[in-house]
Amino acid sequence: MKITVQDIFRNHYDEFLEEHKVSKEQAKAAKAIINCRTSALGGHTHECDHCGETRVSYNSCRNRHCPQCQGVEKEIWVDKRREDILNAPYFHAVFTMPKQLHMLIYQNQKLLYTLMYKAVAETLTELAQDEKYLGAQIGFLSVLHTWGQNLHYHPHIHTIILAGGLTKEGLWKKTSEKFFIPVRVLSKKFRGKFLFYLKKYYKQKRLRFYNEAEIYKNPEDFQSLIDTCYGLDWYSYTKRTFSGPLAVMKYLSRYTHRIAISNHRILSIHEGAVTIGVKDYKDKNKNKRVTMTIVEFIRRFLMHILPKGFVKVRHYGILASRNRKTKLVRCRELTKSPLYKPRFEGLSKLEIIKEILKKDITLCPSCKKGHLKIIDSTFVT
Repeated sequence: MKITVQDIFRNHYDEFLEEHKVSKEQAKAAKAIINCRTSALGGHTHECDHCGETRVSYNSCRNRHCPQCQGVEKEIWVDKRREDILNAPYFHAVFTMPKQLHMLIYQNQKLLYTLMYKAVAETLTELAQDEKYLGAQIGFLSVLHTWGQNLHYHPHIHTIILAGGLTKEGLWKKTSEKFFIPVRVLSKKFRGKFLFYLKKYYKQKRLRFYNEAEIYKNPEDFQSLIDTCYGLDWYSYTKRTFSGPLAVMKYLSRYTHRIAISNHRILSIHEGAVTIGVKDYKDKNKNKRVTMTIVEFIRRFLMHILPKGFVKVRHYGILASRNRKTKLVRCRELTKSPLYKPRFEGLSKLEIIKEILKKDITLCPSCKKGHLKIIDSTFVT
């Protein structure tokens, strides 16, 4: 029987709480995962209009960290983005943070996650507008991930970048086949941006320090941290990712709604330990296994619960909402890009699910002739 994240939380979350404290958002996510698609969240009674068979279905928690709830929402979100796609190449860039800053970022999540987006956006925007590299306004979207394959804390930003932009004269300017900004320039600029604002936040006393990070309350120790980070090569990379415009959508789906770990990567539980599958990127992407205690698995999973109200996917430049009806339309005309209309436009949630699964989920599983109709929603809470 397949093991799920829900199974682990349902059976061992109380054990985890005996050793660890959680934030309000972590507690909320854990409760949602435990109760997802159970009577605790209510549901509906369905009856077949042919054979009279009755069935009860329970509601999903719809928490963005729940492995059971991201499939449909991801498909709907990605489908809406079809309208933004241009007939032009796209690049994928990744901006990572040095491990020396991980603890500080985790203790100031909303502030410093937002700073990561800000540093990426200013880096790309300013370099793209430089005539040396492109001399145009580009469009891109950024997505925050906070985990590595082994669930350790590893905050980084994935950015999908349109390979071209709009000049001040309102003309389309395309890039070369290679990424238009050298990676070393990109990394150095990003490092400078992030550390500049980090020092500013420190002077404004906006940073919080707990436990082992208390040391950085001392200005000399904080400056030492900054100096160390300036001396590091911040790892970033870029690659061209798509063979055609609509391939962008498939690629996007890998990143926009991904959570720390999906159920299929949980391989086994044995004697209080969880074994998960990982891909070792440093060893030719080989598939390997990592084993940890159940309590440790839950601890690592909860580290990746985002702050309340935090916007995970953000659009910039000609892809920003304020520019979609003006500059993006202009770019579509200049690149002779067709308008890719959303497949799900005007469909109900049930119709969308049918389209995604390629089957009629209302068909009675007993008689295979009738359809299930809602006759009672008293289970809804």
